[in-house]
Amino acid sequence: MNEGLLIVVSAPSGCGKDTVIAKVMEKMKGDAFLSVSMTTRKMREGETDGVNYYFITTEEFKENIRNGEMLEYTCYGENFYGTPIAPVKKLLSEGKTVFLIIEVEGGENVKKVFPDAKKIFIVPPTLEVLEKRLRGRATDSDEAIKARMRIAEIELQRAAEYDYIVENDVLEDAVNDVMSIIRAEQLRINKMQNKLREVIKNA
Repeated sequence: MNEGLLIVVSAPSGCGKDTVIAKVMEKMKGDAFLSVSMTTRKMREGETDGVNYYFITTEEFKENIRNGEMLEYTCYGENFYGTPIAPVKKLLSEGKTVFLIIEVEGGENVKKVFPDAKKIFIVPPTLEVLEKRLRGRATDSDEAIKARMRIAEIELQRAAEYDYIVENDVLEDAVNDVMSIIRAEQLRINKMQNKLREVIKNA
């Protein structure tokens, strides 16, 4: 069995990264998984442990950090959020494609542990379109939207550090672009070594 593919996905808020990856996973029908993050915040109504997050205590999270069991992590306010390594390794060993939807800094940490991971940065067609999408949500104040736009400009300057850039203008086009990236990566020689050995052995 060939080793799976780990893909880091980043994008400014409002670019639709969650929607794009959800559509990709639908198309891949069980061959792709979204890494479940770990958090110390309280479980909210309607959430399920191991599905939305792995919910643990702050002391357990800190113990995981000390034991080197976190792929990446950060702290927002009083709560920790991060990606446990073990579930990711298990899925990759099963030949699955694993998506990590995380911030730019977290993506850097992932590459240190998994050098073969590929990074996709999703961008809006223009900043004007991004602002329109944020305002269309009707969930943030004007000041909050301006703050998100300032952050977006900073994040977009880091996009060149990624392996691929996908524009999310038309959703289906963005989904197809991500699917093409996955297929191309799956066909790379280092991913097909086992298959190549089988062909040679049976020649």
